[in-house]
Amino acid sequence: MQPLAPHPLREDGMAAAPSRRQMLATLATLAAWGGALPARAAAADASTEPAECVAPSRPGGGFDLTCGLAGQALQAVRPARTPLRTRYLPGGIGAVAFDQVATGRLGGPGTLVAFSSGSLLNIAQGRFGPHPVGTVRWIATLGTDYGVVAVHRDAPYQRLQDVATALRRDSNRVVFGAGGTLGSQDWIKAALLVRAAGQDHKRMRFVSFEGGGEALKALRGGHIGIFTGDAAEALQAAAQGAPLRVLAVLSQARLGGSLAGLPTAREQGLDLVWPTVRGLYMAASTPDAAVRAWTTALRDALAAPGYAALCAQYGLYPFALTGAALEDFVQRSLADYRRLAQDLGLRAWAR
Repeated sequence: MQPLAPHPLREDGMAAAPSRRQMLATLATLAAWGGALPARAAAADASTEPAECVAPSRPGGGFDLTCGLAGQALQAVRPARTPLRTRYLPGGIGAVAFDQVATGRLGGPGTLVAFSSGSLLNIAQGRFGPHPVGTVRWIATLGTDYGVVAVHRDAPYQRLQDVATALRRDSNRVVFGAGGTLGSQDWIKAALLVRAAGQDHKRMRFVSFEGGGEALKALRGGHIGIFTGDAAEALQAAAQGAPLRVLAVLSQARLGGSLAGLPTAREQGLDLVWPTVRGLYMAASTPDAAVRAWTTALRDALAAPGYAALCAQYGLYPFALTGAALEDFVQRSLADYRRLAQDLGLRAWAR
């Protein structure tokens, strides 16, 4: 690009008025510069700029954990970056956030949104509105959580079989509670437990809350009897003094780390398995350069030597997917959840 030519001087030393031709040339040059600015801005690494992670629930649940883990993982590999701020946007266990992203009210190169397997389950049932899965860009999974069945420390249940016995005796006296409503992943965990006990899951008593953190408060206060949430949020609450007893972890086999001492449901004769993958998405309208930047930044963070230990601090087990592998995982999960929804008599959405 040629530099702007200086105006010629008059005999008195003052700059001569530019000619019409010079003015047009100057305007053309400025227009060319202006057109180049967006390209230069887009070339910046969005993952190093100020950004936020939207936790679509109240504080204390799994989405909150997801944002916290993402922020620390990114900070570990890029200490100089601006910390990732967590913003809470409760409503429909992620439905409000998803709708705002789909309708363009939420998004941009600096906005990540937490999701879980429960989010995919809700999409499979059409519970996030009439928006196709392509409404968002799936960026990365951060780890896997596992469902748990937990009770108050003073509850009469010592083993998972005690809950099954109570359900067989009088299912109306057993009150479940967790984040989400009818058809949510926490509701399904309770439904599968009731069915495993030989009872009708459609008649169970289930109290819905806006996130696991609220449900755990209710359990602590004695307002519900059985919590069917996730291990990470239960262990975090226990570490903060909540009087909990975890009866079973819903994993295929006994896990290591902080859950090593807890039995699985299978060990106790009930075939219940429920992994919960946690990750991040962005709006489909996000510039490709920003999507690539965040994908690369998170891939680097997940591959860092200290990530497994950091993941364990949040009660999660490493499970890293990005790009095409993540897209395939999402599509397979949606198909599996549609089949499960139909089996439980719930609506399944094909889009």
